[in-house]
Amino acid sequence: MSFAEHGAGLPFGDTAPGDEHGAGAEPGEGVLGYLVGLGLATLLTIVSFYIARTTLVWQPSIPVALAVLAIAQMGVHLVFFLHITSGSDNVNNVMALAFGVLIVFLVIGGSIWIMGHMTHNMMLMDQPM
Repeated sequence: MSFAEHGAGLPFGDTAPGDEHGAGAEPGEGVLGYLVGLGLATLLTIVSFYIARTTLVWQPSIPVALAVLAIAQMGVHLVFFLHITSGSDNVNNVMALAFGVLIVFLVIGGSIWIMGHMTHNMMLMDQPM
């Protein structure tokens, strides 16, 4: 078996990003997963719009319901489109995702904290200096 046939030196159970996952993988095998993900994401979007415009859900709980649907949709995107799983080969992907989420929360939280302190410490315009 040549170097290229072996998968560029990777063990038989591992594949590089972009490689097919099996020796006899059909070209349309992955399309079904993408179509299922597309269907679930579309369904969650439609349900979100329906819940926001109807009286089906108790009015004060609509933001909670929308947040739950948004988290579910993030899960669909992570599993079906970004292929984030709990396998040992995805540790780097999960760590990179967690680091990105941490940075986003730090930027948003820091911005809110700074704006809150600026509002609290600003002098009112009708008061003389």
